Amino acid sequence: MRGPQALYFLRRTTTTLAQHLCPLAPFIAMPRMEFSSFLEENPSDLVYTHNRKIDELIKSGNLVSAHEVFDGMSVRDVVTYNLLISGNSRNGCSLRAIEIYAEMISCGLRESASTFPSVLSVCSDEWFCREGVQVHCRVISLGFGCNMFVRSALVGLYACLRLVDVALKLFDEMPERNLAVCNLLLKCFCETGESKQLFGVYRRMELEGVAKNGLTYCYLIRGCSNDPLLYVGKQLHSLVIKSGWDISNIFVANALVDYYSACGDLSGSKKSFNAVPEKVVISWNSIVSVCADYGSVLDSLDLFSKMQFWGKRPSIRSFMSFLNFCSRNSDIQSGKQIHCYVLKMGFDVSSLLVQSSLIDMYGKCNEIESSVLVYQRLPCLTLECCNSLMTSLMHCGITKDIIEMFGLMVDEGTGIDEVTLSIVLKALSLSLPESLHSCTLVHCCAIKSGYAADVAVSCSLIDAYSKSGQNEVSRKVFDELDSPNNFCLTSIINGYARNGMGRDCVEMLKEMDQKNLIPDEVTILSVLSGCSHSGLVEEGELIFDSLESKYGISPGRKLYACMVDLLGRAGLVEKAERLLLQARGDADCIAWSSLLQSCRIHRNERIGRRTAEVLMGLEPENFAVYIQVSKFYFEIGDFEISRQIREIAASRELMREIGYSSVVVKN
Repeated sequence: MRGPQALYFLRRTTTTLAQHLCPLAPFIAMPRMEFSSFLEENPSDLVYTHNRKIDELIKSGNLVSAHEVFDGMSVRDVVTYNLLISGNSRNGCSLRAIEIYAEMISCGLRESASTFPSVLSVCSDEWFCREGVQVHCRVISLGFGCNMFVRSALVGLYACLRLVDVALKLFDEMPERNLAVCNLLLKCFCETGESKQLFGVYRRMELEGVAKNGLTYCYLIRGCSNDPLLYVGKQLHSLVIKSGWDISNIFVANALVDYYSACGDLSGSKKSFNAVPEKVVISWNSIVSVCADYGSVLDSLDLFSKMQFWGKRPSIRSFMSFLNFCSRNSDIQSGKQIHCYVLKMGFDVSSLLVQSSLIDMYGKCNEIESSVLVYQRLPCLTLECCNSLMTSLMHCGITKDIIEMFGLMVDEGTGIDEVTLSIVLKALSLSLPESLHSCTLVHCCAIKSGYAADVAVSCSLIDAYSKSGQNEVSRKVFDELDSPNNFCLTSIINGYARNGMGRDCVEMLKEMDQKNLIPDEVTILSVLSGCSHSGLVEEGELIFDSLESKYGISPGRKLYACMVDLLGRAGLVEKAERLLLQARGDADCIAWSSLLQSCRIHRNERIGRRTAEVLMGLEPENFAVYIQVSKFYFEIGDFEISRQIREIAASRELMREIGYSSVVVKN
C-alpha cells in the first residue's frame, strides 16, 4: 500500500482511533487533517466521519450538538438519518424523529431495514397512530415486510396501540418467531389483562421451542394476578424455582411478591421477598408497597426502616403506597410523618407524582388548606396535580372553587382530561339547575377535546343533565355511546328514576337483559325507585322476586327498604310488613321508618303500633325516631302515648340535629 492510498488509510484510521479514544467528550474537535482537499474530493468519506461524530454525540447524551453536526452536513446518507431518528426516539423526542424521517423521504433517500424499527417505535404512541399505519404501508411497498426485525417492530407497534387482532395476524404470518417479539405480545396481553391470549402465546413458545428468559416469566406471573388464573401462578412459581429465575432475576422475584399480594396472601409475598438472596431497591420497594396497600402499616414502617438501614433509598412507589393508605384511612398523623420523609429525601421537588399523592392525602383527611399549600409550592403545574386538588375540593364540598379552577386550567393551557371533566361535571351537578349553562359549556369542551365518548365523562353528563330535568339531552348523550356498559345504563336509569319516569326505567332494564348485561344492586335500586315514584307495583314485585334467580343478587337492606317504600306508597302496608318480617336481619331502621310513614298516610293504626314498637327497639338513642313515633300516635288520636314518648326523649337528653337551607339569589 503506497502513495495516496497509504496516506488515505492512515488518515481514516487515525481519525477513527481519535474518536474512539474520546467517546465521552461531546464537544471534541476534529483532529487537523493534512488532506482536507482529499476529503472534498471524496464526500462519502466526509459523510462517514460526520456519522461517527453524530453517533458518539448521541451516545454521550448530547443530542443538541448531534443536530448541529447534522445541520452542517451538505451531503447525508441513510445512516445519517437513521442515527438521528434513533437518537430522538430514545430521548423521547417523538415529533422530531417523525420530522427527520419525513425529511429523509422528501430528499429521495430509500429507507434501510434499520430505519423502520426506530420509526415504528416512535409511532407506538397513540398520538402517532396514523403515521404508524402509513409507515406500515411504506414497509410493504418497499419489500421489507418479510424482514424479521421490521416485522417484530410492526408487531410491537400494534401491540402498544392495543390493536391486538392486527398484532396477532402479523405474529402468525412470521416465518419464525424469536424471543423478543414473543415478549412484546406477552407484555401487551399482560397490561390489557387478556389472560387467555397471554398463555396462548406462551403455549406457542413451548411448541416452537422458543427459549424463555426472566422477562417472559415476569409477564406471565403478572398476568396471573387476574382472578380466573390465580391458581396458575403457583404452578408458574414452581417452574420458576426449577429454572432458577426466582433467585437470579430480580424482576421475576418482584413479580412473585406482587402476585401473592393480588391473591391476598401477604405471607406469600413476604416469603417471596425473603427468598431473594441479594435484595435491591426494587425488592424493598415492592414489599413495603404491598404491606402498605394491605394496611399492615407497622410491618410496612418496620421494613421501611430496615430498608434505610441497609442503605437502600426508598422510591416513589413506596411513598405513594404509604400516602394512599393514609388517604383511605384518613390517617393524617401518619400522612404528615410520610410528608416529612418526602421532604428529607428531596421528592418534594423531584417527583410530581408524590406531590399529587400528598395533595390527595391531605384532601381526603379534610385538611384542604394543606392540600392548597402543597399545590401552591409546586415548581410547575401538571394536569395530575390539578386533578388531585380538584378531587380534594370535591371531597371537602367546595364545588365553587372547582368550577373556577377548571376555567383557569382552560385559560392557562394546563390541559384537561377525562378525570378533570368528570370532577367538574360532578361539581356542576350539585348546583343544578342554576349552573345548567356552565354544564353545557363543559359538554362543549368535552366534545372539542375528544373526551365526550369516554365512559366516565358520559356518565357524568347524563347525571348532570338528568338532575336539571333535561332527560332528552341525557338520553341523546347515552345514544351517542358506541357500546354503553353497566355504568352508563345505571346512570340513565338513575336519571329516569329521579324524574319519576318508572316505565322508562323498566324498559332500560329489559334492554340490559337483551344485551346480556347483568345489572348490579345499584341498578336494581334505581329501577325499583323509579317504579315506586310511578306506582308500578306489579313491575317492581316481579323484578324483586327474580333478583336471585335471574341476576344472582341477594336482597340487602337497601333493596328491602326500597321495596317497602314501593308497597307502602301503594297502600299495601300489610304486604310491606310481611316482607320486613321475612327479611329479619336485613331490615334496618330506614325500612321500618318508611313503613311507619306509610301507616300514618294510609291510617293503618294496627300495623303502625307494631311498627312503632319495632322502630324504637332498633334505635333507642335516635331522636328522629321518637319524633316520628310521637307524631304517629298524635295523628291517630292517642295523645297520652305521644306525650310520654316525647318525655322519654327529653329525659334521655336526646337532641335533634339542626338542619339548614340555602337560597340561590341571581345565580
